[in-house]
Amino acid sequence: MLNGKTLMITGGTGSFGTTFVDRVLRDYSPSSIIIFSRDEKKQFDMRNRLHTPILKFVIGDVRERDRVFQAMKGVDYVFHAAALKQVPTCEFFPYEAVMTNVIGTQNVLDASEENEVDKVIVLSTDKAVYPINAMGLSKAILEKLMLAKARTFSSKTVFCGVRYGNVMYSRGSVIPLFIEQIQNKMPVTITNPAMTRFLLPLPIAIELVIYALQKGENGDILVRKSPAATIEMIADVILDIFQSKYGKKIIGTREGEKLHETLVTQEDLLKAQSYDDFYRIKNLERLDYDKYFVEGTIDKFPKEGYTSENTKRLDFSGTKELILSLREVQDLLK
Repeated sequence: MLNGKTLMITGGTGSFGTTFVDRVLRDYSPSSIIIFSRDEKKQFDMRNRLHTPILKFVIGDVRERDRVFQAMKGVDYVFHAAALKQVPTCEFFPYEAVMTNVIGTQNVLDASEENEVDKVIVLSTDKAVYPINAMGLSKAILEKLMLAKARTFSSKTVFCGVRYGNVMYSRGSVIPLFIEQIQNKMPVTITNPAMTRFLLPLPIAIELVIYALQKGENGDILVRKSPAATIEMIADVILDIFQSKYGKKIIGTREGEKLHETLVTQEDLLKAQSYDDFYRIKNLERLDYDKYFVEGTIDKFPKEGYTSENTKRLDFSGTKELILSLREVQDLLK
């Protein structure tokens, strides 16, 4: 589907964008890839690293509606990755999270519809499920905005999304933090040893996005099944891999953090199809706007959703194997 097409990646110089572009350039032959982002330095570095005329770099912010509409002319597929993603940042500056994750998303969706883009895939997170922090709340609205567009049925554009847990070694995630602390001869800081988190290497997250491009239907949210580990287990593995003698320090759970994360709610499971590696949440199958207000369709709820507490739990060797599979960790160990 990507061969000969024009792609646009919002936030294209971030963790997702850089890895996705590498994969697309390796395995497909798109006509062009528009990297839409506001980071001039990262665009410069990406341009110099890849040296290909296929990449078109556009400076802009998803908050700037006119700029988004202008940049999207002639685009076939949009991958919406631009977001404020760090929980502490969004907690202290929630309005900024709204401006980027909510208003910015609406701008991208509207521009996609106006320019008759074939398909839009929005990237969401486990923190959008039963959200308790500003980042999760804004991402939950992102999903609702996508679904609202899909429900109009008047657009030529297909709107769908993907939702996944912690992407390992992505910007602001815990693994690079632990490694940086070890390199600075500091103890690794643990919020709560019993806290669990999904663990997903970025290349696997990319596969989910490509599947969504190929198979995703209007209103679908595709959710990658992932193993999980406790924060203490992750810390112990990192300490072992890098032979650190500085140990761990428990600092306590921070504002806006959950003990366990949820990827699929009990309510989602009622309309989800389960496959070996992912769930497909079919949001539009039983939709009737008039009946929505007066009739119910649910007879029995599942006992629980799909969470980092009840998914496959990795032991020490399993966690170590997964972390050692990361290219960034391999490069540091050379």
